[in-house]
Amino acid sequence: MILRGALRDRAVLAAAIVLGALLLLALLAPILAPYRFDALDLAQRRGAPSARHLFGTDELGRDLLTRIVYGARISLSIGLVAAVLSVAIGVTVGATAGYARGVADALLMRFTDAMLSIPTLPLLMIAAAVLDPGVPLLIALVGAVGWMETARVVRTEVQSLSVREFVTAARAAGARGPRILVRHVLPGVLPTVMVALTIAIGRGILLESALSFFGVGVQPPTASWGNMLYQAQTTMSSEPWLGIFPGAFIFVTVLCFNVVGNALRGGENRT
Repeated sequence: MILRGALRDRAVLAAAIVLGALLLLALLAPILAPYRFDALDLAQRRGAPSARHLFGTDELGRDLLTRIVYGARISLSIGLVAAVLSVAIGVTVGATAGYARGVADALLMRFTDAMLSIPTLPLLMIAAAVLDPGVPLLIALVGAVGWMETARVVRTEVQSLSVREFVTAARAAGARGPRILVRHVLPGVLPTVMVALTIAIGRGILLESALSFFGVGVQPPTASWGNMLYQAQTTMSSEPWLGIFPGAFIFVTVLCFNVVGNALRGGENRT
C-alpha cells in the first residue's frame, strides 16, 4: 500500500523506472553491452566520445560504456547484498533489544552506540587495506558497518508494538516469546525495513565507490564505478569523460534510491 501510494508521485515513478532500467542493464550486460568486456582497440586509446564509442575509451582502448554496463553488476550487487545484510543485522539487534528490554536491551544498545561512534569510511579503509578483500568480503565489510541506524529505529518500533492490544491478546491465547515477536510484532515493522533497505542500498553503493576510488575496494581488471573513477583521477583534465560518466551513474543511482526511500518514509508517516 505504501509503495503503491509512493509510485503515484511522478518523481518517484521516474526514479523507480531508472532503477529498473539499471538493474536490467546489469543483468543483461553480456547481451546489451556494445563490445566484449575485455575487447581492446589500441588505435582508439583515450578516445573521446564518438559514434563508435559513445562514452569514449580508456587508456587501453576499452569501450567505456561497456565497462560501465559491466561495472553496474559489481556496484549494484555490492549495494544490494550489503544493504540486505546490514538491514538483517539491524532488524535482529533492534528487535531483540526492543522485545527483550532490560539487560539485553542495555547491552545491545550500548554496543550499537559504540559502533555509531566509529567513523565508517576510515574503519572500512583500514579493514580493506589489511584484508585486501574480494567482492564477497567487501560486501560483508560494507554490510557490517551500516546496521546501527536500522537497529535503533526497529528497537523503538518493536517497543511500541509489543505493548499493543493485539500482542496482549496473543499472549492471552498462549503465544510466547519468539513466536509473538516473529508472527505479531515484526510484520508491523516491515514498512520501516523497506525504507531502511532503500537508504542502505544507496549508502552501500557510495561506500563501495569511495573505497574503490581510494584504491582499497574492487581491484582491476574487475570493473566497478568506483575503481573507474580511481583510474580516471590522473587524467581528468585531459580525458574528463573517463570520470564524468561513471560519476554520473553513481550520482543518478544513489539519488533514485534516496528518492524512493524518502517517498516510502513519507508514506509510512502518513499511515
